[in-house]
Amino acid sequence: MVASALTLICAVAAGVAGSAAGTELTRGPSTAELHAAARRELAERWRAWPTGRIFPATLRYSAEQGGQERAKRIGISPHTSCAQSVDAEAATALRAAGCRGVLRATYIDALGGVLVTIGVVAMPDEKGALHAKSAFSGNGEPEPGLRPLAFRGTVADRFTPAVRQAGSVRQAGPYLVLTTAGQVDGRPADAVDEQRPAIFAFATEIAESVLSELSTPRMPDCTAEEWEC
Repeated sequence: MVASALTLICAVAAGVAGSAAGTELTRGPSTAELHAAARRELAERWRAWPTGRIFPATLRYSAEQGGQERAKRIGISPHTSCAQSVDAEAATALRAAGCRGVLRATYIDALGGVLVTIGVVAMPDEKGALHAKSAFSGNGEPEPGLRPLAFRGTVADRFTPAVRQAGSVRQAGPYLVLTTAGQVDGRPADAVDEQRPAIFAFATEIAESVLSELSTPRMPDCTAEEWEC
């Protein structure tokens, strides 16, 4: 799959009339072929890239008090089911738009009080991603949205759907990046006396970092080992 996404069909034979035999000429890829290959490579990153590249061990964000902090990754899900990664209402919309898969990872903020699950939703193309985006809340509400990813034996073992207090959705190219956030102590959202949206603001920032890396196009480089021209 990786090889097919990065392979350009570059050689074109051209017959040249001659007295005894023809001479076969080859050419490099055209601009259109390069752009087509770049689009294919971008669309396959969710499967071709190691998950540790999509979800780095740490992600930088701006602290409330100023300066930079880093959210630490707790774990990455081995499952990519579209239906099981989001709420039922959103799953229906993803299926209708042709969802290819959802990758999820959970992070904890630098102070150790907030958990965030980031979800990368791979769609067939930008049109499908834009259509699917409308299924998710755009005003910071966690529902309908991404389901939190808990890990037994870690600080994220109580990260259940009831704990969600904030969510976000961003889109670029064929990808959506979703977040859902809640507090480490596992308190249900309806038991929180005072809403503090500022403590969850970093979730959107780290999601945008993931989306930027995943959706930034790059042209094929036929001199690099990862490209076959």
